[in-house]
Amino acid sequence: MVRFQFLEAVLPLGIIAGMLCIAGNVQYQIHKAAHGRPKHIGNDMWDVAMERRDKKIVDDKLYPASN
Repeated sequence: MVRFQFLEAVLPLGIIAGMLCIAGNVQYQIHKAAHGRPKHIGNDMWDVAMERRDKKIVDDKLYPASN
């Protein structure tokens, strides 16, 4: 009888955990498809500024302005 109660509680918890994993994976795949790379966790204003700076430096090296 106790074993049945344990299984009765584990099934909904398993379903909830599975749905959370699926939702997280879908969010990851959508972001990766939209941006071409995985999401950077903990991306603050400093990281955004450095990414913008790096992109500008790389673009300037690849496509120099003709003066």
